[in-house]
This record gives sequence, structure tokens and C-alpha cells, in this order.
Amino acid sequence: MSMTRSLSGAAGQARNVAGAVGMSHRYAVLIDNVAYHFGDWSRVTGLSVSWQQIEHRVGDRGNQVWLFPGATRYEPITLSRAAGPYSRVVQQWLTQTSQHPRPQSGTIQLVDYAGIPMVQWRLSEFFPIAWSVESFDAAGAKPAIETLKLAHTGFLEDDLNSSAPPLPSPMITSF
Repeated sequence: MSMTRSLSGAAGQARNVAGAVGMSHRYAVLIDNVAYHFGDWSRVTGLSVSWQQIEHRVGDRGNQVWLFPGATRYEPITLSRAAGPYSRVVQQWLTQTSQHPRPQSGTIQLVDYAGIPMVQWRLSEFFPIAWSVESFDAAGAKPAIETLKLAHTGFLEDDLNSSAPPLPSPMITSF
């Protein structure tokens, strides 16, 4: 049986059980590669961006400093949820990525109780950097929590190769 067919089967089985865990808001992770659908996640952390602060001291103007944004930095994204049917799809993706590493693209959506997207973050390239299931005690009343950590190249539409018009270049005058 081909890997794609087994992945499609796992995703189909997971969809049949998707309503088992009730949440008012959740995160849907939609991968552009149709062989993988990661399902819904109850918690996402790391959706953040920061810029290095660049300071330039103006030559003879005392302590006047000009501030500029420097390199953009994105934190890894961590997804968490109760382990369940979609966990098998993630496992198969991790196996495939381990054998043939290729960055994926996709979208993380915050969806409401009816499944309607409220906000979304488009990731042009991401890949796994960690996966775990926390220790599980069958005598306890808590589900086993699956955690997937993703490194990514960003979610802002600020790529220089995008279709956005270029910024005007600064005028340079000669003296």
C-alpha cells in the first residue's frame, strides 16, 4: 500500500472521530500538502515576531540616536492537544520528514465553535524540530497531551520576492 493512501486513510479515520473533544475555540492546522491534515489543536504558543533594534549615532549631534528595525526573528511555534486519531497522521509526517526532509507550507487558523476561521497565519516554510507526548497515567482523569514544535520562516507578508510593490529607495545626494 502506498504511503499516500495510508496517510489519506488515517486522516479519514481521524475526521470520523474529530467531534470527540469539545472546544469553543481551537486552532486548525492546514497543510498545503494534501497527504497531511493535522487536525485541530487546543493550544498554540510562539506565534510571535520581533525585530533586532539597530541604533545609529548621528555624527556631531551629541547623543542623538536614530533607531531602525533590523533582522526579523520568529519564535518556534508549539502546538498542543489531547493525543488522538490525528496523532497518527503527525507520526507519519514525522517519519516521512525524517527520511526525506522537505519544508512544508500551510496555515494555522483560530476557528470559532462553528469552525469558522477568525484569524489565520500563513507559514510559507516550516519543519518539525520536536514532538512529544507527556507522561500518561491511565488512573488519572487527564488525556495524554501531544506537543509538536515547528521552526518556520515567518508569517508576515514581508518577503522581498512577494508581489508587493517595492519600497522607494532613499535619495542620496553628493556634496
